[in-house]
Amino acid sequence: MAPPATERWFWALIIVLLSLFVRSSTAIYCGEDDCYALLGVAQDANASDIKRSYYKLSLEHHPDKNPDPESKKLFVKIATAYEILKDNETRAQYDYAIEHPSEVFYNTAQYYRAKYGHKSDPRAVLVGLLVVLSAFQYLNNVARYNEALATVKRTPAYKNRLKALELERTGGVSSKKKGPKQIDQKLQEELSNELDLQIKGAEKPSVWDLLGVRFVLLPYTIIKLLVWYSSWVWRYKVKKAPYSFEDASYLTRRSLGVPLDAWTNLDEYKKEDLVQRRLWEKQNLENYYAEMRKESKRRR
Repeated sequence: MAPPATERWFWALIIVLLSLFVRSSTAIYCGEDDCYALLGVAQDANASDIKRSYYKLSLEHHPDKNPDPESKKLFVKIATAYEILKDNETRAQYDYAIEHPSEVFYNTAQYYRAKYGHKSDPRAVLVGLLVVLSAFQYLNNVARYNEALATVKRTPAYKNRLKALELERTGGVSSKKKGPKQIDQKLQEELSNELDLQIKGAEKPSVWDLLGVRFVLLPYTIIKLLVWYSSWVWRYKVKKAPYSFEDASYLTRRSLGVPLDAWTNLDEYKKEDLVQRRLWEKQNLENYYAEMRKESKRRR
């Protein structure tokens, strides 16, 4: 059964568009002309023959010697053909395109890589990539933070904190008729800036967290890590010194798999209790988990 007319028109349109935007494998080099034919040499000609033919034709068709407009156009084509054939790599790619005309996309990629790839300094490309990625990262972080901030500001808890801060600033004098919605807009913005809002999963954007900045500071970060590790080994492995509370907290947090922000939000009594349990020791950690399971069953 023949396909519907709509489908036939659809595929016809696709073919027309492809014919407009996808050029043949060899057309990207010398247009519709053959690079070898433009220089009047065979495909197996050596570099000397190609160079000799180019100089001969360029003198004949150079605009200073031949004012004919058609000759000028031919001179440009001859120069383009010579640029392609004088370079061994580009010539090999062109020969491959002649022998494999169906591999349009591969041949196109090879052409543009040879034409523009060597002109790009890898360091400049890396810097440009880091700048672009960092810009997108920063804009994304700002958008996420603003969205999370707007959500928090709609919660009753935030409005109550805002009201409490207003009372604190005004010495406890506040009109009972004024609710959170009636707080002066300018005053509300000032009070909002004073509140330290810690939003989990959407921290306030900082340039220090950007990919580009971290990449630049990578050597410093590595050196700092090595110094810290060396100090740790010397203090606790060699000298067998007792762990400081800060280092014991780090070991406890790592053993429990607790994120830094969650550990920071724990009350000091809970932190001290966990540290004293020495959970970085395997047996103590297993005992702790056993206690937690018993406690969970007891509460059910």
